Amino acid sequence: MNATMLAETEAKFRSDPSTAKSSPTVTATLVNGRARLSAGPFNWDADLPAALGGENLAPSPTAYLLGALAGCAVAFLHDTLAPAFGVQIDDVTAVARASSDARGLLGLDGISPDLADLALDIKVSSPSPKDRVEAMLAAWRDRCPIYLALLKPNSIALTTAGADN
Repeated sequence: MNATMLAETEAKFRSDPSTAKSSPTVTATLVNGRARLSAGPFNWDADLPAALGGENLAPSPTAYLLGALAGCAVAFLHDTLAPAFGVQIDDVTAVARASSDARGLLGLDGISPDLADLALDIKVSSPSPKDRVEAMLAAWRDRCPIYLALLKPNSIALTTAGADN
């Protein structure tokens, strides 16, 4: 996205804040033994490793969560924040990682199934002045919705339904 488009979008959102609102939704259904995820026109699969009962034919939900974090770093920095801050990005990479213990998923030994040690390494290569790059990175920390959701988790309204009789 270029700076002109960003300025037009900002003006539109200021004049009519309702145009800035969205409600992203992803639906998961069982297709061929894997989770088929759908969002708008996009479809992708998720699977688990064989040791956890899956077939390891698609990335795991954990990989997608980490991918969302790393992807938000690269895309949001490059597409939105760099033009807004007048930063030229030659390259940007992000590596997201976490640790887990699969015993927790299987309910073994009282081990927590939680992800731990979440980390994100972002590397920006830019000829722009360091102070502008740092300001851009600070804005990313303040505005990236994926990072913020992991840093300050929201409550989740959960509903479940059992088998139909």
